Amino acid sequence: FALNIIAMELNPLYETIITDLLENQYAVCDTFFSEEAVQIMRAELENKFETSEFKKSAIGQNSDEIIKDEIRGDYIFWLNEEDKNEASETFFNQINDFVAYINATCYLGISNKEFHYAIYPEGTFYKRHLDVFKNDTRRKLSIVCYLNDENWQPEFGGELVIYKPEEDIKIYPLKGRVVIFESQILEHEVKPVQRKRFSITGWLKTS
Repeated sequence: FALNIIAMELNPLYETIITDLLENQYAVCDTFFSEEAVQIMRAELENKFETSEFKKSAIGQNSDEIIKDEIRGDYIFWLNEEDKNEASETFFNQINDFVAYINATCYLGISNKEFHYAIYPEGTFYKRHLDVFKNDTRRKLSIVCYLNDENWQPEFGGELVIYKPEEDIKIYPLKGRVVIFESQILEHEVKPVQRKRFSITGWLKTS
């Protein structure tokens, strides 16, 4: 990260995220989306799942994709920014605002993004990994927004563990919580879930 000091209205929320990314390579924010926005996105996720629009997730890229339940067990539905429904517009309006801000204040050059809904059925997980491919390093920031029930408890599992040299960071998937971290640097995993776990997951990318 590098800062670009320019004349613009500062956004305290985004500034806190940027500071955390600069200092720790990850940020956790529980107010990135409003409660209403979280409800709208959760309802859309459930609707897509009920109409069987999700598919089993895979590892690898493009033609090299392969399903391996011993590595990851979630089901996903890719989001399309061109879909003009309330949930899509709610999500991407906020994401685009954040991207515009960090592109103006940091030298990231984010020009692309990809996001999907993710559901982890009970007993599933995602083993430790890095969010970049060997032949494609365009992913710069990973973003996860949790859409779980209000009363998510530690015993439900499904926590995100971020691995750093000095410590392992454990982050529980509380409703509305957003986690942002550097895709190329931080290995991470999703621990086994004991209750169905909902999220939007994706990446901000360069060209």
